[in-house]
Amino acid sequence: MKKTYLAALVFALSWVATGYAAEGGDSLLKDAQAAFKPIPDKAPVIKDNEATPDKIELGKMLYFEPRLSKSSLISCNTCHNVGLGGADYQQTSTGHGWKKGPRNAPTVLNSVFNLAQFWDGRAKDLAEQAKGPVQAGVEMNNTPDNVVKTLNSMPEYVDLFKKAFPGQADPVSFDNMAKAIEVFEATLITPDSQFDLFLKGNAQALNQEEKEGLKLFLDHGCVSCHSGVNMGGDGYYELGVVSKPSEKIIAGDKGRFAVTQAKNDEFSFKSPSLRNIELTPPYFHSGVVWDLKEAVSVMNDSQLGADLKEGDLDKIVVFLKSTTGKQPQVVHPILPAPTDATPKPSLE
Repeated sequence: MKKTYLAALVFALSWVATGYAAEGGDSLLKDAQAAFKPIPDKAPVIKDNEATPDKIELGKMLYFEPRLSKSSLISCNTCHNVGLGGADYQQTSTGHGWKKGPRNAPTVLNSVFNLAQFWDGRAKDLAEQAKGPVQAGVEMNNTPDNVVKTLNSMPEYVDLFKKAFPGQADPVSFDNMAKAIEVFEATLITPDSQFDLFLKGNAQALNQEEKEGLKLFLDHGCVSCHSGVNMGGDGYYELGVVSKPSEKIIAGDKGRFAVTQAKNDEFSFKSPSLRNIELTPPYFHSGVVWDLKEAVSVMNDSQLGADLKEGDLDKIVVFLKSTTGKQPQVVHPILPAPTDATPKPSLE
């Protein structure tokens, strides 16, 4: 009898706690749900670019295709490695002829939820973003014409483009390359983190320290720049509201000003997503900070000016680690064999 009573009591208390959380009785949960949204289980629909299975598969192949680069060495995955949190574990990426890029490579994971792409937002979507590195001299150093020539030289790619873009007279194009990559990248999302489960109403998904870190994150204004589905990526913010960080961090980069030439945009950057942040060091556009706690400390000093103690910083870091979601499982594709017409690698 006692066992039955205890079991019933445990069940009842569990039901009450769950119901209480679902009704918003937990103020922390309610505040978090107002500021953030969980990563959805499925990739979002992209306007004017239908994500058919054939197009996604082609996009995956192109994402891993090094022959899109002039050297036939660098692919999208080189700098946005799906096995490394969608980044490359480099201060700034190494590109054509061992040149170093000017900025740290942002993660590709969940990037479909950003309002724009790149640190300065110069690409309006993932398709436009995909075209940039292919042509950048410090990255893949190729041309649209040479990309199309390369793809047309392999009959398997020609057939795949026809399937992915049916009804088009000439489907192998630079634009279609970018559209295919876009729909594949949109599948690279990371749902079901502990924080996502918390946002969905499971108040026990976060432990006490993680909850305390979340509360500090909300109460001290971190959420002002890092909110929404992607915990960032939804706006541009000046780096150094309270005090400018070191020149080593800024690295002479004026951010969005280079795009808009607007004085108010000097030293403004698109806020990076904090999803999976433990997987993507180093941090900031300059990539000079490797320790997550140090990055939080820099942001506190430069953006918030809050009275955060050492233990508070530790709790925020613990909370941020709870945002690491289920990583996409991507099988590396077998790419088409080259032909005599396929351009040879060039390091010039």
